[in-house]
Amino acid sequence: MKFMKLGSKPADAFQSDGSDVRYVVSELATDVIIHVGEVRFYLHKFPLLSKSNWLQGLILKANEDNTDEVFVHDFPGGPKAFEICAKFCYGMVVILNAYNVVAARCAAEYLEMTEDVEKGNLIFKIEVFLNSSVFRSWKDSIIVLQTTKSLLPWSEELKVVGRCIDSIASKTSVDPANVHWSYTYSKKLAASDEIVESQQRMRIVPKDWWIEDICELDVDLYKRVMVAVKSKGRMSSDVIGEALKAYTVRWLHDSYDALATDDYTRRNRTLVETIIRLLPSDRGSGCSCRFLLKLLKVVILVGAGDLLKEDLMDRISLQLHKASWKDLLIPAKSSGDTIYDVDLVQSLVSRFMMRLGNTHDTDFVEKSENRMHEIDLEHESLLTVGKMIDCYLAEIASDPNLPISTFIDLSTSVPEAARPIHDGLYAAIDIYLKEHPSLSKAEKKRICRLIDVKKLTVDACMLAAQNERLPLRVVVRVLFFVQMRAAAGRLTAPTNDTLHGRPNEEDDWERPVPENLNSVKRQIGNLKIKEDERRSNEGKKSNGDNKDRGGGFLLPSRSKRIFDKFWVGKGHGENKSSDTSGSSQSPPTSVKPMEAKSSGSSSRHRRYSVS
Repeated sequence: MKFMKLGSKPADAFQSDGSDVRYVVSELATDVIIHVGEVRFYLHKFPLLSKSNWLQGLILKANEDNTDEVFVHDFPGGPKAFEICAKFCYGMVVILNAYNVVAARCAAEYLEMTEDVEKGNLIFKIEVFLNSSVFRSWKDSIIVLQTTKSLLPWSEELKVVGRCIDSIASKTSVDPANVHWSYTYSKKLAASDEIVESQQRMRIVPKDWWIEDICELDVDLYKRVMVAVKSKGRMSSDVIGEALKAYTVRWLHDSYDALATDDYTRRNRTLVETIIRLLPSDRGSGCSCRFLLKLLKVVILVGAGDLLKEDLMDRISLQLHKASWKDLLIPAKSSGDTIYDVDLVQSLVSRFMMRLGNTHDTDFVEKSENRMHEIDLEHESLLTVGKMIDCYLAEIASDPNLPISTFIDLSTSVPEAARPIHDGLYAAIDIYLKEHPSLSKAEKKRICRLIDVKKLTVDACMLAAQNERLPLRVVVRVLFFVQMRAAAGRLTAPTNDTLHGRPNEEDDWERPVPENLNSVKRQIGNLKIKEDERRSNEGKKSNGDNKDRGGGFLLPSRSKRIFDKFWVGKGHGENKSSDTSGSSQSPPTSVKPMEAKSSGSSSRHRRYSVS
């Protein structure tokens, strides 16, 4: 830290008596008492009159009133700043630094300690110190700017605030290779709260070296600094976004309950409004989607303006595919409704889909390689949003107040192309059926129409075939499609046709999912174990008999009865009589493709017509 030493006489001659009395030890008796706030200064007139034009007039008026007491009101910097000026008048040692220089400058201005009174007066010396040392120092400029807040409007009128801001903004625009001063950098590879000396350590200075130091500023001063930094036009949107994120993390509480309390609501509203207005003009870059969603949560909680909310939603919709389902869990503001604001998420998805639709509708003379690359990226982002919405649906499905229409509307807000596999959607619907047992048959059918059984994997089909909560019609469709797949030799995985030409979609569909979805996967794993055990036992009993080694499912009684009626009851009279004659025995759990084929072509056509 830079400092400046003024005067030569020992400063211990200026002593105190308690907390409210200051006096000068001298052979001459003091002849004036100056009241600054609650502190009384016992001083001599001559040293003061030789430096301060304002005190000359004030003391002269006191003499006319036959009093030796002078009262000073609203003195900038208070008694401490006046003491600095008084010591300077006596020629005592005064140490100016970044913490007291602004108060001394404002006090000297108040006392009119100008060059007209005496050459080399206090104002002149302070200005030399500010321009030659303070404003050239990165750390000192920030400290001085912080001290100006308590000295308004004096510090503003003396242009100390503006000069500090310009100094800070100019240094942030310097090429990092030319940064030779110390700065705080505790991000990434740097240790926490480490002071980095770039010249000594020969480290590469990062582009965002400056963002942590200015996080200590109050929000109004921070806003002015960031406006000045952006006005320079040399800072990228990504660095601006990182700076805003760092400041938000520094001052915005992570607890939503704390954000909504009356003590913090006004401050948080001012903070979030300032951050949103400082966001880069390029809406598609600069800030991560997760950070924007956090700002959106705060905007809703503290009741910021609708214009700011709309601005955030537009920015989020441009990069919704970069968010996670947990980021979308925005609490509903009104009590008694759903736990989370589902309508807000649906609006974000609609805006995202509208943006994709606008890009697809654009006319192009030729399909260049760049455009084809953009189409691939758009398809990937669409798949990502589809996965995210299914995970979000699985999370909100357990909300007892979630209407079925809201669930269906959100699930259909993404197109079919976003769901090459319906396992996630099935899991979410199963959770909804479990948590809403009072649904009518019509409502169950309505929500289950969302599932395309042809897009369920083998594991999901195993689970659906044994799910007592699903309507009978859905179980029938699942069983029929399983047998169709088995007949074509596709028991292990969906084909390229099922996945619309993307053979690795099923693998790509794996991602972190809600706990409810994980429980569904565990059920699928248990079913696999049961199926392996069943096949192992059948293999030991049959000793290689093909009739008993058919691939099938371990079905519950309801699904088993449906399965048997579906395959046995559709044959001709001859086959039917043979099936009937064997009805006293346990019906098989599965029918092999070769056995189904022997029932005749007309029977096969009738079987395929059921859906």
